[in-house]
Amino acid sequence: MAATAQDPRAGRPTGVGAQQQDAQPGLTEPMGPSPDHGEQSWVGRDRLLGRRALITGGDSGIGRAVALAYAREGADVAIVHLPQERDDAAETVRLVEEAGRRGTAVVADIREEQQAVDAVGRAVRALGGLDVVVLNAGHQRRREGIETLPVEEIRRVVDTNLVGHLVVAREAVPHLAPGSSIITTTSIQAAEPKPALLDYAMTKAAQVAFTEALADELGDRGIRVNAVAPGPIWTPLIPATGFADEEIEEFGQDTPLGRPGQPAELAGAYVYLAGDEASYTSGAVLPVTGGKGF
Repeated sequence: MAATAQDPRAGRPTGVGAQQQDAQPGLTEPMGPSPDHGEQSWVGRDRLLGRRALITGGDSGIGRAVALAYAREGADVAIVHLPQERDDAAETVRLVEEAGRRGTAVVADIREEQQAVDAVGRAVRALGGLDVVVLNAGHQRRREGIETLPVEEIRRVVDTNLVGHLVVAREAVPHLAPGSSIITTTSIQAAEPKPALLDYAMTKAAQVAFTEALADELGDRGIRVNAVAPGPIWTPLIPATGFADEEIEEFGQDTPLGRPGQPAELAGAYVYLAGDEASYTSGAVLPVTGGKGF
């Protein structure tokens, strides 16, 4: 008997209650409902057997879901995280090791060039090389308007979302062989920017240009470069962004599917782009947006 297809509107939380975390980075433990990273649902099929993946921002949210899926697909995983995220990172490594793969956590603030350089080096040594690089670390804060936008906050967003990604990619590329893959986490904000996330949206649009340009550069070396563009996904980033309570309560309700997405619902895109099924896919942006256009 054929399995019944799941209604994409059902089976997941359709809303979240008002909640706040004081600042980025957000953490998983205080969130309600707890995000679904695929702990109970992701079934591996050895699609990434023997590969070695580095994931920045891999401690929670989308990064944890990708790390879990990669491990269950047969990959060893190194994650990069901030010092404040040690507990979340430890849980992600536990899930990777529970899947029977090697997991390692690297503490680094990739805004600092030397820390980003060292993070890649530590991942290469821990895993014995690299085959997949996921540029997923991100920072955002709600803005009240252009007149009050502080330069130090702009720099934090740009340095995390762009400069850090460039340095990690720069350091990783010499370790990548033909068949390797680089995947950037951009956002629906690159196509539908909201004023409250002005500087964040700018960096996400720039990540699309980065993806397309780097795919062009590395194509003749057999290295594919792609991006995933999430829509409203329930991760620690959201309650720690500074949104008003009513904005959080309405989070994801404006999608055609009528709900926010869960991190586990992104994992398949990253598995596809890292694997051989995507051998002719490069320079692409894969939207996972609940029906929002990109």
